[in-house]
Amino acid sequence: MAWVFLVGAILSEVAASLSLKAAADGKKGWYAVVAAGYGLAFTGITLALGAGLGIGVAYGIWVAAGVALTAVASRFLFKEPLTKLMVLGIGLVGAGVLLVEMGAH
Repeated sequence: MAWVFLVGAILSEVAASLSLKAAADGKKGWYAVVAAGYGLAFTGITLALGAGLGIGVAYGIWVAAGVALTAVASRFLFKEPLTKLMVLGIGLVGAGVLLVEMGAH
């Protein structure tokens, strides 16, 4: 169940971050989605930790997945750049999280 909570936290955080960009671009109604999304994200990560995931692993996965999904989604939603160097950076973050996960066992 911990992984379900973590996935929910990740998706909520990404939705909140993307909504923050929309709100900052002048669509003020999106601030409600921002607040709800971040609230759900922190609730999800708290539940994942309570269900037994270690903080290093859970937070690392949360951050890495959030960065990757937000970067890719912002490319399509807001026409922001996603360069080869950025993709490499996302891959390195993912590799780092994998090493933390492997080291935890």
